[in-house]
This record gives sequence, C-alpha cells and structure tokens, in this order.
Amino acid sequence: MKFPLPHFLREPVGGEDDDEDVLAGQGYHQSLKRDWGLLHNFGVSFSIISVITGITTLFSYGLTTGGPGVMAVGWIITSFMTMFVGLGMAEVVSAHPTSGGPYFWAAMLAPNDRYAAFFSWITGWFNFLGQVAVTTGITFGCAGLISTLATVKSGFEPSAPKTVGIYAALLVSHGLVNTFGVHILRYLNNSSIILHSLGVAAFAIAVVAAAPTHQSARFVFATFYDGTGADGVGWSMRASPAYVACVGILMSQYTITGFDASAHLSEETRKASWSAPLGVIMSIGCSAVYGFFLLLCLLFSIQDFDNTVASPVGQPVLQILLDIFGEDGAIVLFTLVIICVWHCGLFSLTSNSRMMYAFARDRGIHPFFAHVDEKFQSPIRTIWLAAFLAFCLSLPSIGSSVAFSAATSIATIGLYISYGIPILEGLIWPAHFRKGPFDLGVMSKPVACVAVTWICFITIIFCLPELNPVNSQTLNYTPVAVGIVAFFAFGSWIWARTWFTGPIREIMAEEAGIPVAQPGALEMAEEEGKIPPVRTSSGDRVS
Repeated sequence: MKFPLPHFLREPVGGEDDDEDVLAGQGYHQSLKRDWGLLHNFGVSFSIISVITGITTLFSYGLTTGGPGVMAVGWIITSFMTMFVGLGMAEVVSAHPTSGGPYFWAAMLAPNDRYAAFFSWITGWFNFLGQVAVTTGITFGCAGLISTLATVKSGFEPSAPKTVGIYAALLVSHGLVNTFGVHILRYLNNSSIILHSLGVAAFAIAVVAAAPTHQSARFVFATFYDGTGADGVGWSMRASPAYVACVGILMSQYTITGFDASAHLSEETRKASWSAPLGVIMSIGCSAVYGFFLLLCLLFSIQDFDNTVASPVGQPVLQILLDIFGEDGAIVLFTLVIICVWHCGLFSLTSNSRMMYAFARDRGIHPFFAHVDEKFQSPIRTIWLAAFLAFCLSLPSIGSSVAFSAATSIATIGLYISYGIPILEGLIWPAHFRKGPFDLGVMSKPVACVAVTWICFITIIFCLPELNPVNSQTLNYTPVAVGIVAFFAFGSWIWARTWFTGPIREIMAEEAGIPVAQPGALEMAEEEGKIPPVRTSSGDRVS
C-alpha cells in the first residue's frame, strides 16, 4: 500500500524548460548556465557550511568559551533552532528561486512598492556584508591552518603578516578557479561532497579509534571551562556562566551558516523551485549530524585537556592529532582538513559572486558588476570584487588578536539578519506570500516565529564582549562593523530611494527599450504606461 507524501514534499510536475519560464516570471533572462541538479545545489551549501571548517577553525574558541559541555550541548540546540530558519527560508526560495536570494525575497514579500524597495535595500546590504565576512572567515581560517601546520617539523614562525600573505594567495586561487573553471565547478562540487561526507567520517573514526585513552561522557557533556579572562578573571566570574555559554555557541552557529548558497545558485539549478529549498534543509540536516559526530570524536579523543587548550602549536585540533598519531600522521590528516577548508572557501566565493551579480543587476551596487562573461559564463567582475573585499576585511587581524572571531561573528549576524527579514515579512504580511511547491501549510507561522526569535537572540549575543578585560586588543569589533553597514544601509536610503526600486523587471524593460541602468528610467516608464506596474491595486505583484 502506498502512502502519499506530505504536500510540501511533492515534486512539481514539469520539465526542465519550466525553469526559464519561472525565472522569466520573476522578470529575468536565463543568463547563467543552468546545468546543476539537486545534488549539486545541496553540495554547494553543504560545502560552505563545511562542519570540519567551522569546528576546526573555532575549536580553540569553543574550548575556552564554555568548554566541551557548551560545545556539545550548544551544537544540539543550535542545530535544532537553525533548522527552523532553514525551513522558513526553504518556503520562500521555493516561491522565488533567483540568484538574488534574501534581498529579492524581501521585495516580493513587502506589502507595497515603497516598502519593497526599502526592505530589499536593507536586506541586500546585510547579505552583502555577511557573504563577504563568511568568505573571509573561511579562507582566512584556512590560511591560519596552513600557517600552523607549517610549524610542525620545520623552523617556520607564523605571524599575522605571513598569514595574510597566505590568505591572499588562497583568495587568488579561488578567484582563478571561479573565473576560468566554471565548467569544472560541478566536478569540484562532487569531490567536495565526498570529502565533507566520507572524508570527514573517516577522519573522525580514525581519531577516536586510534586515541590511546578516551574522555568520559561526563567530561564531554558536562565540563564547563572559562578561559575568557586574559588576567584569569573570566566572564563567568564577572557576569555569569550563562553569559559564557551563550557567547560560546558562536562556534556552532557560525559553522551552520551559508546555506543561502542554495538560493544564490538557483538560477543555475534544474527544477529550482524544488531543488533549492531541498538543498537548504538537506544541507542543514546533514551538517548537523556530521558535525555532531565529528565534534564528539574530537572531544572524546582529547588526551590532555590543559595541554590541548594551551597547545604549543596554537591549534587544539592539530594538538589532538599530534598526541594520537605523532607528527607524520598529524600532518597527513591535517592536510585533509585544509583541503576541505579550501573547497569550502572556493564555493563561498562562488555564492558570494552570484549574490553580488544579482544585486548589481538590480542596481543595488553599480551596474558595471552586472556582467556575465560570454566565453566563461561566469560573473568575473563580481568574483574579483568579492575576493578584494574579503581581503580588505582581513586586514584588522594584523593588529587584533580577536579579529578572526569577530569576522565569524560579522558573517553570522549579517547573514542571519538577511535571512530573518523576508521570513518576518512573510509572517507579518502573509497575504503577499504566494507559496511555491515547498509549502509548510499550517506550520508556516509557528516556524517563522521561532526562526525570527532565534535570529534576534544570536544577533544580540554575538555583539557582546568575548574576552575580559576589554581593551584595544580584545575588543569585539563586530558591533562596529555591523553598525557601519547598518548606518550606511539606512542612511544611504535617503538618496537611494530616488533610484533603487528593488528587483528590476529586466525582460519588460528590454521589450520597452528602457535603459535599466539609467536612474529613474523604470519609474518614468511605469508612470508613462510603457511597462506595467510591479503591483496591482490589490497589492499583489505582477509576474
């Protein structure tokens, strides 16, 4: 006897040609090559989440900001809450599968054109910030791992300028592959999926199987450690252990970030209104399971907690490998980690460039960047813009010891705010939310409420100080960076509102012979009746 699938898991009927019709209904031409399937779409988000990247690069942060107990229990709580955010996003991307992602959704779910342009502008800039910061966090973290590994069996002495130099070289490698190797990105995506699934599983099993001794379950799930005090007085004594526990979940939350890549790659994905939402929730679910398994294997395999926290090599995961496998074995396994992180950074830049391309196409940034190279079929200009801005965001690390954790906080806050705005709009103005094939039905509002509440919570806690005492070296500059972007986004709206109308009806504008790059041209054409208004009198958007 066959049982019918729930309505939100039913695949829509139709061929691959329907994708171009859906995109045209959103107002855009098919400019990017659409040759990705569900597995590829999932793989990009899965690779960007990259549990081995987040856990390895922030393992030291986790050990000193709450310890094993906060890391293990925090992972469970964070994964559960993030799934609500993912479900809310999946419902929206199913209705609007375009490269613009959150900023496009923000316009579509607004109650009228005035609010549509405003919410689109604000959401776009927060997503812009988050995309750049997450690329910085991933690739700069990779540079740090390479710099640390180079100290084993050699006389290399790492320094901030050297790490920045390695970081620049990695960004160039990612830029070149994205520029000239767009056709092999699918194959690199396949290798990335294998590395992040079978490779990570093999890595974790090898660690826990070879460990001479294992920690107890009590140690893993109940040990609280506060290393947030530079002078020995941590935040658990100055504030409370709960403060440290809340701040300590940054490792988990930063790791499970970047799943909007499935949306940004939707214009290159077949059956996008179905594949993109599944790519979002599958990447979160798989990452939650794989990440928890990896985290437990590492925590159970710690040989000497104090020596791991104060590792001579400055990297606790590498120290665990050294204690278990010796130098040669540790080098081999840590190289596997670095390769995974490199793939993660590569696809982060891919997603970043697509968001910037779509934002430029709608005049959120200069139309110069709304260009797809005919030969390589990739948005080369935004690829290198993303790489340049990611490099600039790393420069504070030369003079700050907490710059890396700040970059991860910026990425987390920027991205999740951009996820939360369209989800909140759908909650407040459900009448303007035309659902796609993926529909949560009666659970839509409860899921949205939980998602928005969680995003508000993490936005506040990740702006709080991480180390005590607070000085020029330990200042968490996340509120500064996020504040600058917020000030720019809200402040610039005073003049941006005169020309930014949100997503442009590209096809209608071309048919009417309207220069879409010219400020005010679309508004004038709409007033003169050359193109139809973006909404009907009832407030619904015109396709």
